[in-house]
Amino acid sequence: MAGKQSERFDDVDWDEISGRSAFNLAINTKLLLATLAPLVALFVYDRVYVGEREALFSRLAADLGATSAFETIGLTGDLQSLDFLFAFTLLLFAWYVVLPLYQNPRMTAYYWKEFKRNRPAMLSLAWLGVVFVVGLLGPLIISPPEQNILISHQPPVYLTVDAANVGRCVGQLTASSCHGTWQHPLGTTNGGKDVFKTIVYGMQISMKIAFITTSIVATIGITFGTVSAYAGGWVDEFMMRFTDIILSFPTLVFFLLILYIYGASLAMFIVVFSVFAWGGMARYVRSKALSIVEEEFVKSTRISGASTYRTVRRHVVPNTASSIITNISLLIPGFILAEAQLAFLGLGDSTLPSWGQLIASGRSDLAFAPWIVLAPGFVLFLTILAFNFLGDALLDALNPEAEAEAES
Repeated sequence: MAGKQSERFDDVDWDEISGRSAFNLAINTKLLLATLAPLVALFVYDRVYVGEREALFSRLAADLGATSAFETIGLTGDLQSLDFLFAFTLLLFAWYVVLPLYQNPRMTAYYWKEFKRNRPAMLSLAWLGVVFVVGLLGPLIISPPEQNILISHQPPVYLTVDAANVGRCVGQLTASSCHGTWQHPLGTTNGGKDVFKTIVYGMQISMKIAFITTSIVATIGITFGTVSAYAGGWVDEFMMRFTDIILSFPTLVFFLLILYIYGASLAMFIVVFSVFAWGGMARYVRSKALSIVEEEFVKSTRISGASTYRTVRRHVVPNTASSIITNISLLIPGFILAEAQLAFLGLGDSTLPSWGQLIASGRSDLAFAPWIVLAPGFVLFLTILAFNFLGDALLDALNPEAEAEAES
């Protein structure tokens, strides 16, 4: 009896083999939708039931009859639209970056082994972990910095300052010197704001910039780059000429125009720099994807009848992922530094407790209160340096061919 004839390559139903179809979502997408549902419900509740002068969690606690419980865990404030978007990007990071590391243990172990060889990158990862955790959880524990001109220019703990430069010395007063106290471990500004609290809240600002701006830039840039490389012809030509227009657009001038019309805000910064900063990512991804689309396995996928969407999503994008990840890690410090520079020049939202605003507030007091500039400046420097070290290490671990080409 003749055996069953084996299937030809071009007759294989790849959707059936992979166990997925248009209606069978991946576990990552299912988890995203499951966790996104409460966030969407909270957003709708905020827009429909919470008044403009009411705080979201205060109203929610009152409706649920759990005011004391909410106050115990520190949920008494309000959420802006940017906070909801930040939460959404955190969910994307959890289910599409962190979870895949768990789903592919062998690959994760291999890349982790390569990554650990870079000692500065390990220290950078630890520092960025501190910035992430403190920026995410710190504002839930620590009260926001408040202005109190009576306690201006308090020195950091273990340091002293001339009492003539201090409004009212909070710490020990000896002779003509005011000593620092743990009540304000990094001192206070000329307006009496606690420097440590401002740095903690500035970490959250930096995380919002890192996650939201990068997510938008990556989404647009990856889509343009891969589609352009895969489609080729006039589609590639049109998309790249449009990208050239985006790259040549004077982003700073446009931001200043928007600033003059609508006023400064973090949301405006994110929108403007996201919309006009994806051109470099698109060109970079396209250059990597062009070599991928010419590979035999991509041609075989086309011949087998796979759709364009499936080919790009399942083959082109995953095989350019290493280059995309490293490029993203090097984009983030640019956005954080841009916000700090604009805030320092007085072109940012003055109500935000960002590192740039804090540095700007102390530039006139450098002679007797240098900690106002040095503390946030040092944190900003370490964060930018850490992202650059991390990007270099990821490039070496995920794309060793690039390192070999650089050495040759």
